[in-house]
Amino acid sequence: MAETAPSTTLADPLAEALRLIGLADAQGAMLRLMGGLAFHAQAPEWTAGVERERRDIDLATTSRDRKAVAELLVANGYVPDRQYNALYGHKQLYFVDPARERPVDVLVDRLEMCHSFLFADRLALDRPTLPLADLLLSKLQVVKVNRKDVLDTLILLAEHPLTKDDTGINTARITALTSTDWGWWRTATGNLDRLLGFLESEIGPSDLDTGRPNRYQPAVQVGALRAAIDAAPKSTRWRLRSRIGDRVAWYEEPEEVGHGR
Repeated sequence: MAETAPSTTLADPLAEALRLIGLADAQGAMLRLMGGLAFHAQAPEWTAGVERERRDIDLATTSRDRKAVAELLVANGYVPDRQYNALYGHKQLYFVDPARERPVDVLVDRLEMCHSFLFADRLALDRPTLPLADLLLSKLQVVKVNRKDVLDTLILLAEHPLTKDDTGINTARITALTSTDWGWWRTATGNLDRLLGFLESEIGPSDLDTGRPNRYQPAVQVGALRAAIDAAPKSTRWRLRSRIGDRVAWYEEPEEVGHGR
């Protein structure tokens, strides 16, 4: 029986994601990390999340670089879901590392879940992940947050400052959405309230452990972000939608699509 060639992919999903981003950089293609691993990349000393299963790799690219990224993944042993990619490849690509049974999702230009936002023109602002504000938005847009979403959000706020530009968590980037789209405001502020409740009653001493004091107090950061969102002037569209309130759904239910090969 012929021996199977050893896999070129790395066992650690974060290390593998960083390897792929480096390969894309060398080819002049834009590729950035998002999802749970991105929060570990932006808080590398954080230990609490290490115990959780981290198999999936979530990446972001642009429509311009979509073809180059797909070719890079195939060249590195990833198997595309051809049917899925043919149907949805304009906005999302799906691959699997068969040696490790590890899925890779690649979002193209935008995130579309409970709410949506464009990131295509912002990928060059940070490396190896989406810009910090966009990472935070990716969690604030989730209507039914779980404990992992909460911890990811809190560690980002505990380790990075709120700023008026992209050197930190750019509050202007966030308020640009929450001041023009009432649904975005409703979900984001609801999640900030949940974060405060979690900090008061459910946070454990090791949940945000980095081996040293956190750089920022999460509760203070949450309060400051909520204040910035509340203070930002609201658009006419926002005000009209606010009159309807919760009587009409203000978010989309993310659609689950199965994968083949």
